Amino acid sequence: MASTAPIQSSMNSNAGWRAELALRFEPRPDRTVVARRHHLGPLRIQRPFYPEDNGTCHIYLLHPPGGIVPGDNLHIELDVARGANVLATSPGAAKFYRSHGPKQTQAIDLKVATGGFLEWFPQETIVFNGAHAFTDMNVELEKGAGFIGWDIQCLGRPASSDYFEQGIVGTHLKLKKDGHLLNFERARFEGGSRVLQEPYGLGGYTVMGTFMAVGKPGTGIDSLRETISGLAGDYHFALTQMRGVLVARYLGHHGWQARELFTRVWTEVRPELAGRSAVIPRIWNT
Repeated sequence: MASTAPIQSSMNSNAGWRAELALRFEPRPDRTVVARRHHLGPLRIQRPFYPEDNGTCHIYLLHPPGGIVPGDNLHIELDVARGANVLATSPGAAKFYRSHGPKQTQAIDLKVATGGFLEWFPQETIVFNGAHAFTDMNVELEKGAGFIGWDIQCLGRPASSDYFEQGIVGTHLKLKKDGHLLNFERARFEGGSRVLQEPYGLGGYTVMGTFMAVGKPGTGIDSLRETISGLAGDYHFALTQMRGVLVARYLGHHGWQARELFTRVWTEVRPELAGRSAVIPRIWNT
């Protein structure tokens, strides 16, 4: 059912696509359903999938143009009601293409009510050389709400010798629960700057990722570190437990590697935080 209420977005642009998608999820006796939806422009979802016995709603976010061009302004809003269970992912990587000047923006607002649980697992975001890419992600949880999610950013396409030598990347991530700020991160990188290569910055790595799980799993940090060890490659990976949030960080060269490591952590902590074993979205196997 389409909603008649517009999305309240602070982002505006005079050029490019303006796309909005707002979804409201509510529980039914046997499953979680998309109770309301509103969309404007090229943002959609496929029909929901239900691969889990408890009726968790798996959705795939679609952006048919396949990339974000200069002047594009995307806004995604998910509202998870009390008792609803949702897993959101995407069929492919998001792409910020080269810009001739205008910003390219994506805002994500995720809200989860008491007793609801949201898992946010989009595939990586690839920022092309010369892009002016800005992402803003806000997660607001009521007391007793659950959340697991990640954000993965890839700067340039080194495999194609397309390095991030020009442009700007700005990221903003905020996680709040019961009105209290649990995690806040902000970063800004300019293409070709020294911070991309120096040890005090990215140290020559081109992919960075953050994983967050709200709640303190019984599985200890040392045990989780042992679980994710053994994946060969040149990368850094760290796990931290702070203020009721498990935070994992990746710095390396491959988006697929970040997803694999984060997925390993997810499969370990999900049974304790969500009360059920991890079920891999089918789209990840295609």
